[in-house]
Amino acid sequence: MTSAEPIWMTRQQYARLRNKLNALRSGLIVETPDDAMDFDANRVALQRRSHQIQKLLSKAIIGENPAGDTIAEPGMVLTIRYDVTGETETFLLGRRGSEGAEIKVYSMASPLGRAIAGARPGDQRIYSIPDETGRLVTLLEAVPYEMHLTKGNRSQTAHATQR
Repeated sequence: MTSAEPIWMTRQQYARLRNKLNALRSGLIVETPDDAMDFDANRVALQRRSHQIQKLLSKAIIGENPAGDTIAEPGMVLTIRYDVTGETETFLLGRRGSEGAEIKVYSMASPLGRAIAGARPGDQRIYSIPDETGRLVTLLEAVPYEMHLTKGNRSQTAHATQR
Protein backbone atom coordinates (compact mmCIF):
# COMPACT_ATOMS: atom_id res chain seq x y z
CA MET A 1 0.00 0.00 0.00
CA THR A 2 1.38 3.38 -0.95
CA SER A 3 1.33 6.26 1.48
CA ALA A 4 -1.06 8.27 -0.75
CA GLU A 5 -3.60 5.44 -1.04
CA PRO A 6 -6.90 6.24 0.71
CA ILE A 7 -8.26 3.94 3.40
CA TRP A 8 -12.01 3.31 3.53
CA MET A 9 -13.52 3.00 7.00
CA THR A 10 -16.85 3.26 8.71
CA ARG A 11 -17.83 6.26 10.80
CA GLN A 12 -17.54 4.06 13.89
CA GLN A 13 -13.99 3.00 13.01
CA TYR A 14 -13.02 6.61 12.34
CA ALA A 15 -14.51 7.78 15.65
CA ARG A 16 -12.81 4.93 17.53
CA LEU A 17 -9.41 5.87 16.04
CA ARG A 18 -10.00 9.56 16.73
CA ASN A 19 -10.85 8.79 20.38
CA LYS A 20 -7.76 6.58 20.66
CA LEU A 21 -5.61 9.40 19.26
CA ASN A 22 -7.08 11.87 21.76
CA ALA A 23 -6.43 9.42 24.61
CA LEU A 24 -2.84 8.92 23.46
CA ARG A 25 -2.27 12.65 23.19
CA SER A 26 -3.57 13.23 26.70
CA GLY A 27 -1.37 10.35 27.92
CA LEU A 28 1.69 12.01 26.44
CA ILE A 29 1.11 15.01 28.69
CA VAL A 30 -0.20 13.40 31.89
CA GLU A 31 1.73 10.15 32.27
CA THR A 32 4.93 10.39 34.35
CA PRO A 33 6.46 7.07 35.48
CA ASP A 34 8.99 7.01 38.34
CA ASP A 35 11.87 5.76 36.22
CA ALA A 36 13.11 8.32 33.66
CA MET A 37 14.14 5.55 31.21
CA ASP A 38 10.67 3.98 31.36
CA PHE A 39 9.20 7.42 30.77
CA ASP A 40 11.34 7.99 27.66
CA ALA A 41 10.61 4.54 26.17
CA ASN A 42 6.91 4.87 26.91
CA ARG A 43 6.78 8.38 25.47
CA VAL A 44 8.48 7.25 22.23
CA ALA A 45 6.06 4.32 21.88
CA LEU A 46 3.06 6.61 22.46
CA GLN A 47 4.37 9.16 19.96
CA ARG A 48 4.94 6.41 17.37
CA ARG A 49 1.41 5.05 17.82
CA SER A 50 -0.03 8.58 17.70
CA HIS A 51 1.77 9.20 14.43
CA GLN A 52 0.45 5.91 12.95
CA ILE A 53 -3.13 6.79 13.87
CA GLN A 54 -2.73 10.33 12.49
CA LYS A 55 -1.56 8.87 9.16
CA LEU A 56 -4.55 6.50 9.04
CA LEU A 57 -6.99 9.30 9.82
CA SER A 58 -5.44 11.61 7.23
CA LYS A 59 -6.03 8.99 4.50
CA ALA A 60 -9.51 8.01 5.69
CA ILE A 61 -12.50 7.98 3.39
CA ILE A 62 -15.53 7.70 5.61
CA GLY A 63 -18.64 5.90 4.48
CA GLU A 64 -18.15 6.52 0.78
CA ASN A 65 -17.96 3.96 -1.98
CA PRO A 66 -14.48 4.05 -3.46
CA ALA A 67 -15.23 4.88 -7.10
CA GLY A 68 -15.72 1.55 -8.83
CA ASP A 69 -13.45 -0.14 -6.29
CA THR A 70 -14.84 -3.60 -5.61
CA ILE A 71 -11.70 -5.22 -4.30
CA ALA A 72 -11.78 -7.47 -1.23
CA GLU A 73 -10.18 -5.37 1.50
CA PRO A 74 -10.91 -4.38 5.10
CA GLY A 75 -14.20 -2.53 5.42
CA MET A 76 -15.85 -4.39 2.53
CA VAL A 77 -18.80 -6.75 2.84
CA LEU A 78 -17.99 -9.77 0.73
CA THR A 79 -20.26 -12.42 -0.69
CA ILE A 80 -18.44 -15.60 -1.61
CA ARG A 81 -19.49 -18.95 -3.01
CA TYR A 82 -17.97 -22.18 -1.74
CA ASP A 83 -17.46 -23.82 -5.12
CA VAL A 84 -17.75 -27.46 -3.97
CA THR A 85 -21.15 -27.02 -2.28
CA GLY A 86 -22.47 -23.95 -4.11
CA GLU A 87 -23.35 -22.35 -0.75
CA THR A 88 -22.83 -18.61 -0.37
CA GLU A 89 -21.74 -16.60 2.63
CA THR A 90 -21.74 -12.85 3.24
CA PHE A 91 -19.38 -11.31 5.79
CA LEU A 92 -17.42 -8.19 6.64
CA LEU A 93 -13.72 -8.39 5.97
CA GLY A 94 -12.70 -6.57 9.10
CA ARG A 95 -9.90 -5.32 11.18
CA ARG A 96 -9.53 -4.53 14.85
CA GLY A 97 -12.46 -2.47 16.00
CA SER A 98 -15.05 -4.18 13.78
CA GLU A 99 -16.62 -6.00 16.72
CA GLY A 100 -19.72 -3.79 16.66
CA ALA A 101 -20.65 -4.79 13.12
CA GLU A 102 -24.11 -6.25 12.60
CA ILE A 103 -22.73 -8.99 10.36
CA LYS A 104 -20.27 -11.86 10.72
CA VAL A 105 -16.68 -10.54 10.65
CA TYR A 106 -13.59 -12.34 9.37
CA SER A 107 -10.27 -10.72 10.12
CA MET A 108 -7.50 -10.25 7.59
CA ALA A 109 -5.46 -12.72 9.68
CA SER A 110 -8.01 -15.53 9.31
CA PRO A 111 -7.32 -18.21 6.67
CA LEU A 112 -10.24 -16.98 4.54
CA GLY A 113 -9.31 -13.32 5.06
CA ARG A 114 -5.71 -13.90 3.96
CA ALA A 115 -6.80 -15.88 0.91
CA ILE A 116 -9.57 -13.56 -0.33
CA ALA A 117 -7.79 -10.22 0.28
CA GLY A 118 -7.14 -8.42 -2.98
CA ALA A 119 -9.66 -10.46 -4.98
CA ARG A 120 -12.17 -8.90 -7.37
CA PRO A 121 -15.62 -10.30 -8.19
CA GLY A 122 -15.21 -13.47 -10.23
CA ASP A 123 -11.77 -14.25 -8.80
CA GLN A 124 -11.30 -17.71 -7.31
CA ARG A 125 -9.06 -18.35 -4.33
CA ILE A 126 -8.03 -21.42 -2.37
CA TYR A 127 -7.76 -21.25 1.40
CA SER A 128 -6.79 -23.89 3.88
CA ILE A 129 -7.73 -24.63 7.45
CA PRO A 130 -5.45 -26.82 9.57
CA ASP A 131 -6.00 -30.57 8.97
CA GLU A 132 -8.02 -29.98 5.78
CA THR A 133 -7.30 -29.68 2.10
CA GLY A 134 -7.77 -26.34 0.36
CA ARG A 135 -11.26 -25.01 -0.25
CA LEU A 136 -12.03 -23.21 -3.51
CA VAL A 137 -14.11 -20.04 -3.14
CA THR A 138 -15.25 -17.43 -5.65
CA LEU A 139 -15.78 -13.78 -4.75
CA LEU A 140 -19.24 -12.83 -6.00
CA GLU A 141 -19.60 -9.28 -4.65
CA ALA A 142 -17.68 -6.70 -2.61
CA VAL A 143 -19.41 -3.58 -1.29
CA PRO A 144 -18.42 -1.08 1.42
CA TYR A 145 -19.95 -1.85 4.81
CA GLU A 146 -22.07 1.32 4.91
CA MET A 147 -23.53 0.58 1.45
CA HIS A 148 -24.39 -2.91 2.69
CA LEU A 149 -26.21 -1.36 5.67
CA THR A 150 -28.08 1.04 3.42
CA LYS A 151 -29.03 -1.76 1.04
CA GLY A 152 -30.23 -3.85 4.00
CA ASN A 153 -32.35 -0.99 5.36
CA ARG A 154 -33.94 -0.46 1.93
CA SER A 155 -34.90 -4.11 1.60
CA GLN A 156 -36.28 -4.14 5.18
CA THR A 157 -38.33 -1.01 4.41
CA ALA A 158 -39.64 -2.53 1.16
CA HIS A 159 -40.54 -5.75 2.99
CA ALA A 160 -42.38 -3.81 5.73
CA THR A 161 -44.26 -1.76 3.10
CA GLN A 162 -45.50 -4.94 1.38
CA ARG A 163 -47.16 -6.20 4.57
